[in-house]
Amino acid sequence: MSSVDFEEAGHKLLKINLEPGQEMELCIMLLECCSQERTYLRYYGLLGQRFCMINKVHQENFEKCFVHQYSMIHRLETNKLRNVAKFFAHLLGTDALPWHVLAYIRLTEEDTTSSSRIFIKILFQELSEHLGIRLLNERLSDPTVQDSFDSIFPKDNPKNTRFAINFFTSIGLGGITENLREYLKNMPRLIMQQQKPVFESDESGSSSSDSDVSGSESKSGSSSSDSSGSESETDSDDRRRKKRRRN
Repeated sequence: MSSVDFEEAGHKLLKINLEPGQEMELCIMLLECCSQERTYLRYYGLLGQRFCMINKVHQENFEKCFVHQYSMIHRLETNKLRNVAKFFAHLLGTDALPWHVLAYIRLTEEDTTSSSRIFIKILFQELSEHLGIRLLNERLSDPTVQDSFDSIFPKDNPKNTRFAINFFTSIGLGGITENLREYLKNMPRLIMQQQKPVFESDESGSSSSDSDVSGSESKSGSSSSDSSGSESETDSDDRRRKKRRRN
């Protein structure tokens, strides 16, 4: 771009008369220009940040661009992939883009490719460099947005949990997996606690059924004794009648 700095470029671009619904074209153009550079220029990140801060429509459009770019990441060359990852890392690091967009990333062996892993690697390394590992860890541990990070730090089964831990450790960001390591360490105990109520309910159900069976048996026993008693009384009455007839 021919502008001296990002502020001048932003001022010129915002003067363009766009029809409603054409705002997405501006975001796509900016992202495409960024990806075409030989190396990442912070100029584009600052420009994207300015757009997001000025108009929420641009923020929503960049969120859609993030989803689209990640879904098509395997088609990008390594250089373009790196520039796109750094661009979105800048938007996330400056809070120009909401962190819930990370929910679109599912970090498992089956759900990622070599290209998507490179994208995630660059994205988080840039965030760590921009925010610092301590602040990044605090952001990722924020309880208000934990649901958005469940797919990046999976806890559905031990295999996926270990994969995420090993991935971040291999790229030098093992510090952000402390909560995940603690969860994996306590997983056997958590499973036992989850299974305990089910086991107790099964036991109570079996004991109640046993008591019902014993109760029914006692009832049947008493009824049989009653019936045998009534039969003996009937036999004695018959004998008396026969004696009277003979007399």
